[in-house]
Amino acid sequence: MSDPVALSAVNAERAAQNRAPLVYDRSLEAAAEAHAQDMARSGFFSHTGSDGSDIGQRLTRAGYRYCFGAENIAAGQRSLTEVMAAWMGSRGHRRNILHRDAKAVGLAQAPGNIWVMVLAAPC
Repeated sequence: MSDPVALSAVNAERAAQNRAPLVYDRSLEAAAEAHAQDMARSGFFSHTGSDGSDIGQRLTRAGYRYCFGAENIAAGQRSLTEVMAAWMGSRGHRRNILHRDAKAVGLAQAPGNIWVMVLAAPC
C-alpha cells in the first residue's frame, strides 16, 4: 500500500477530530503485511495469528519497541476509500484510528482484499 496515500487518508480523519497527525512507519507496515499475508495464505480472519500471536508479539517481531499498539483488520473492501469508510463506521476501529496515544501507522492489503492497519507509538 502506498504510504503517502494511506497516511493522507488516516491523517484526514484525525485532523477532522483535532487529533495530531501520524507518521508512516515501515516496521508497522511489515507487521501489518505479515498478518495480512498469514490470514490470506491460511484462510482465516482474526486478530490472532495462525501461530497464536497477537498484535504485541507481531510488533516485537517487526523490531518495533512499542508503548502503545492497536490493529484494525477488514476483508472484502476493494479500495483504501472503502476500507477507511468501514473502519470509521465501526466504533472500535474508529477509536484505534483516532487514539491519542497513536504516533505512527502502517497498512497492508493482501490477496482477497484482506486489510490490516497497525497503529502504534514507540517507547
